[in-house]
Amino acid sequence: MKQIMLHGPHDWRLDDIAEAQPGPRDALVRIAACGICGTDVSYVHMGMTPGHPIPLGHEMAGVVEWLGSEVGGVAVGDRVVVCPSDGGQGPMGTGGGQGGLTPLLHVPDAANGRRLYRVPDGMSLVTAALAEPLAVGMQSVNQSEAKPGDKVVVFGCGPIGLMALATLADRGVDDVVAIDLSPARLALAQEVGAAHVLDPTEVDVWEELKRIHGTAPFMFGPTPATDVFIEASGADSVIGDVLQNGRVDGRLVIVALHYRPVETNYVNLLMKQFTIRGSMEYPERFEDAVELLERRDLSGLITHTMPLEDFGEGLAVLEGSKDCGKVMITMGDAQ
Repeated sequence: MKQIMLHGPHDWRLDDIAEAQPGPRDALVRIAACGICGTDVSYVHMGMTPGHPIPLGHEMAGVVEWLGSEVGGVAVGDRVVVCPSDGGQGPMGTGGGQGGLTPLLHVPDAANGRRLYRVPDGMSLVTAALAEPLAVGMQSVNQSEAKPGDKVVVFGCGPIGLMALATLADRGVDDVVAIDLSPARLALAQEVGAAHVLDPTEVDVWEELKRIHGTAPFMFGPTPATDVFIEASGADSVIGDVLQNGRVDGRLVIVALHYRPVETNYVNLLMKQFTIRGSMEYPERFEDAVELLERRDLSGLITHTMPLEDFGEGLAVLEGSKDCGKVMITMGDAQ
């Protein structure tokens, strides 16, 4: 069997691995598609290995090939999305013992009912593999508590920001501004539902938000009346800018990874009674993401597909291009 394994910083390999030995509570899934994400790039850079190589890949969909005797709810031959985290059995593709960048994935404890989710008829498995990043973007919207009528800004239109935008549109939150440096990504943001797009190199973002969302009073002068900010860019400056310029009672959700300490003005936080929340992983119902994919066609967010043997090329695209959407690795029949 083949598997993308991380051995250390900048040292990933397509290794030969031993065949899985699944038990009665496990499953085997023939992987058709697995996305590459920014977390994979971070793992490769940092070489986050606990003293031994680890498998990569956590955005996967495929076909059930084998089921243990205790696994119910799915059948051999079912097309499924694999949830990489089930709240108790450990992660897949981010430090655990299994990863989705392999033709045949061992899914431990599939019997718990929170690992495998059927893919609707008519949806390709490549599209279905968007469920994991969509669940991440969806959780950021859940944490924001955004509702129809709210004025929302999403900073960063990479895959997670785009998934947050798609979730907002699906829930009827339509007064949404997307901010990014890439014209290509801003075009994708408009496709999934952003009402306005801004490039901060071309306009004063905060003046434009006053124009688009109106203003709210503050003792030191009016601010944009934006209710919710979702930080999906990973740019440290965004957090301080939001606290400096956001409205009284505003809300900020941070879903992007910020590895370094970020300076924060707690006077602004206090005076504006601002709320900051983190967003990690997925909604309680992972299948919410699969159901949204059935309602809304997000396949246009996949801008690059390539075979497992070209994983390095996919990693380079994701790391080097600020214009790409989702980069997907495909294996076998991805229909």
